Amino acid sequence: MDKSSKIYVAGHRGLVGSAIVRKLQSLGFTNMVAREQSVLDLRHREAVERFFAEEKPDYVFLAAAKVGGILANSTYKAEFIYDNLAIALNVVDASYRSGVKKLLNLGSSCIYPKLAPQPLKEEHLLTGLLEPTNEPYAIAKIAAIKLCRYYNEQYGTNFLSVMPTNLFGPGDNFNLETSHVLPALMRKFHLARLLSARDFDNIRKDLLARPLGFDFDLSTASTEEKLEKALNRFGISRNALELWGTGRVLREFLYSEDLADAVVHLMMRYDAKDVGELVNIGLGTDISIKDMAQKIKNLVGYSGEIRFDSSKPDGTPRKLLDSSKIAALGWKPSISLDEALRRWYQWYLDSTVV
Repeated sequence: MDKSSKIYVAGHRGLVGSAIVRKLQSLGFTNMVAREQSVLDLRHREAVERFFAEEKPDYVFLAAAKVGGILANSTYKAEFIYDNLAIALNVVDASYRSGVKKLLNLGSSCIYPKLAPQPLKEEHLLTGLLEPTNEPYAIAKIAAIKLCRYYNEQYGTNFLSVMPTNLFGPGDNFNLETSHVLPALMRKFHLARLLSARDFDNIRKDLLARPLGFDFDLSTASTEEKLEKALNRFGISRNALELWGTGRVLREFLYSEDLADAVVHLMMRYDAKDVGELVNIGLGTDISIKDMAQKIKNLVGYSGEIRFDSSKPDGTPRKLLDSSKIAALGWKPSISLDEALRRWYQWYLDSTVV
């Protein structure tokens, strides 16, 4: 991959895709092609085939996906499996048919069995039952891994698959009905701090900048009382913040800028034959949701109480990746968790512009 190569980043507006674009730009890659979802729906085979035939990219980063947290995965099961299967099938096959030199497929650590030994090694794939709350998404991502593998074996393609741990960073989804745990925590603590200070002007700015939930309409919640009731629905109150689960489950988190650095490192230096079926990418340490909540509470400056609702699901007890393979390939994370959180929250504040 050289600076003149034509590169297609599928999902370039998302958390991962946008980080990859920024990393490539910082390295001097300028021949990048992109399409908005409104222009190119990757679930539609004919549209994808037409795009690849016209543009003929040399390299593809498959970062497009339908993603979400426990609530979204549990509510929209059919959409999560269908959309992600369709995206993978269409992009991988079109990449083969148009002669793409190398494709890098991004998955998720949820592909591993719920009770697999920790830390999770690449060979643990398909050795046990999946976590039920995100099984549809996981099955689609497992299918994409196998798709890349079997295309390599049958057609001699050069398609790599990587499995990142839980990610966060600029461009994250902060919708409290569909987001992952970390952006949900960050936004809830931020809004709780504003509510405790009765800073309704900045609450309105936040709600105008990004969706709160699917059925929330700011125009119908103009009074302070209605705004407070809307936040209360998500467990946000002046003196306490209610979070799902026990808080005891352990999670590993990686900043999206570090992930982008890792996947570009792999794309530039290694082929599928060098890395095998898949490669884990993680920070190497995990933290309980309770301790993470305390970190974010301190960072944001919220003084209220944290309450956990143990009647709500926790998900997988622990998800720590074994990232020794990518370490042996010459990459390791460079941004600490605390520094990443600080940068991320500053980005959140700076991007809350109406």
